Amino acid sequence: MTIRLLTLIATVVLSACGRVDPRPDSAGIEYPATTTVDHMDVYHGVEVADPFRWLEDDVRESDAVKNWVDAQNEVTFAYLETIPEREIVKKRLTELWDFERYGMPYKEGGRYYYSHNDGLQNQNMIYVKSGLDAEAELLIDPNTWSDDGTVAMSSYYPSPDGRHVAYLIQDGGSDWRKARIMEVDSGKVLDDELDWLKFTGLSWAGDGSGFYYSRYPETLEEEKFQSLNMNQAVYFHRVGTPQEEDVLVFANPDNPEWGHWASVADDGEHLVITVWKGTDDRYQILHQDLTDPDARPEYLIEGFDHDYSFVGKVDGELFFRTNRDAPRNRLIAIDVDDPDPERWREVIPQADEVLDGVSLVGGRIIADYLQDAQTVVKVFDPDGNRSGTVNLPGIGTANGFAGKFDDPETFFTYTSFDTPPTVNRLDVGTGEVTVFRKPEVGFDSDDYVVKQVFYMSKDGTRVPMFISHHVDVEPDGNTPTVLYGYGGFNVSLTPSFSVTSLAWMEMGGIYAVANLRGGGEYGKEWHKAGTRLDKQNVFDDFIAAAEYLIAEAYTNPSKLAIFGGSNGGLLVGAVTNQRPELFGAAIPAVGVMDMLRFHEFTAGRFWVDDYGSSENPEEFEALYAYSPYHNARPGIEYPAILVTTADTDDRVVPGHSFKYAAAMQRAQAGDAPVLIRIETRAGHGSGKPTEMLIEDYADRWAFLIRNLGMRLPEAYGSPPAGG
Repeated sequence: MTIRLLTLIATVVLSACGRVDPRPDSAGIEYPATTTVDHMDVYHGVEVADPFRWLEDDVRESDAVKNWVDAQNEVTFAYLETIPEREIVKKRLTELWDFERYGMPYKEGGRYYYSHNDGLQNQNMIYVKSGLDAEAELLIDPNTWSDDGTVAMSSYYPSPDGRHVAYLIQDGGSDWRKARIMEVDSGKVLDDELDWLKFTGLSWAGDGSGFYYSRYPETLEEEKFQSLNMNQAVYFHRVGTPQEEDVLVFANPDNPEWGHWASVADDGEHLVITVWKGTDDRYQILHQDLTDPDARPEYLIEGFDHDYSFVGKVDGELFFRTNRDAPRNRLIAIDVDDPDPERWREVIPQADEVLDGVSLVGGRIIADYLQDAQTVVKVFDPDGNRSGTVNLPGIGTANGFAGKFDDPETFFTYTSFDTPPTVNRLDVGTGEVTVFRKPEVGFDSDDYVVKQVFYMSKDGTRVPMFISHHVDVEPDGNTPTVLYGYGGFNVSLTPSFSVTSLAWMEMGGIYAVANLRGGGEYGKEWHKAGTRLDKQNVFDDFIAAAEYLIAEAYTNPSKLAIFGGSNGGLLVGAVTNQRPELFGAAIPAVGVMDMLRFHEFTAGRFWVDDYGSSENPEEFEALYAYSPYHNARPGIEYPAILVTTADTDDRVVPGHSFKYAAAMQRAQAGDAPVLIRIETRAGHGSGKPTEMLIEDYADRWAFLIRNLGMRLPEAYGSPPAGG
């Protein structure tokens, strides 16, 4: 789950628009019987019923839950198979997805490493080159790890001496990881295997002898995917040794809820441990001098008060991006021999834009900023003097700029809603940008419109939104539209390309992305304005985005669908409950739906930073007021709903979606369907194989085609006979 209109008279607008096209009669769907239980919890004197509590049980351990999942899937897939356009959409998604994709090169030990997918492979492969113009050699192919493509590489880490690559493996979409090591020259996978890793990277020692990582204690197998994660500690693993011999570097048993992320500075002389305890960017920092064999980690910064994101080391100073005294972030340097905050050096002060990312590469500081949710890249010298700008081609997002301080080059990707990620090389000294890899996708970006608008939320807050569609689409108040949102955890929604949104626009739909409060688009204050007791602001922003699209004659309620995942699934669930008449369809994916109990499972306790907790009386009242599961109101005509989740999701456990779907099926008073699609071995989404993604979105878009009354363009062809 961690970086951001004028007010309508709703009754007039909705009575004028109504539901232009009547939706198909779905009353004939016979939902599986869902047992209810007489369970009651008491929160601060308030009795709260939980009739579907049994659906929280792990599907791996409960036959009752497994049978319910099978029965629900049978109904859902039978419904989806009746939609003749589904196979057409799946075919076109497959065609669009079939293009070569490249990751940014990383240079270590004189070699370049990058990921590549030839198009429809389930997982990306890792290649290595001895130079940019040298022939690429296949190093790691995760497609050979499983028959169904559900075992994935989540990340990889070349050693600084160029001898090894360590990598993390995830199975079935789980957040748990295993670490393995490969010899680069021979391609041999070593016997080293590390288990019980979660929420960690791998950071190599400067001499390549081993790496630092974080892990949790081993737990019972039946508790692995639902129990809370406690007592994460930092270890050092030496290449060629078993995990039980790994050296404990730092642990804090007095604070079992704290987590730790270890990073070695590029010179190999300093270890920085970032201590965290939730999803907020509020950290403590430990430092260890790795040149002193007797040194141990010591606190450099104490108190979970501000963001201190480690950037790197230059000339004896550690650089951190921080929001201390700077809600839009600034860059500071700390002398480890004299770390008194009074002596911290401000390198780059706070700007009008949000300082999003910082790299120390090529003797320069490369800083990427968010300006109204679009990337602006500035270049500074080590003293913070502005020395240049990296020019970008339009409304879009630039990511990357990794490297060492003495590297003359770096790489970055640029993308937008109409532009697939293009990998670029930047000569830091000259500022010259050249294309390293540009994907060739079966569409013309000139055929699409991408624009940004601003609208007013309920309380008068100005909110940005991106709107994209095909140039041949002339919005007339009747255009099928997908409105996407997230609004939480300081996450910024910036322009990015996806085959799925391209296909939607190609079919004649509008794709809109609202930059809601709770995200990081405008810094700390924007984020905080959508958290805890102010979470309703996020829902108000999303509702106002929908009202704007209707008022400006892009679409109408019967043609408007909302979509979001994880925290965005919560958003869709809450807004569907609050304004059911405003939407024709809703797709809440892997959502947090029980806001009173989310902190009882796996990583849920971390989310208290954003949501608050039902253990707090005031926060309980706010959570109870919008919790999607608890606000399913019988007798209401809800829009068509397709809930999606996965039985192996151990971040937002699937019980959230199970309980919500059961409650909404029971509450639905209208004819629109309320279905749940439950994937197997897909987890929360990370590492999901291409084949599964295509099937997933073919189902989602087919569901919207049916329930928004959408007609495909003639170029898509006719549905198969008898469909």
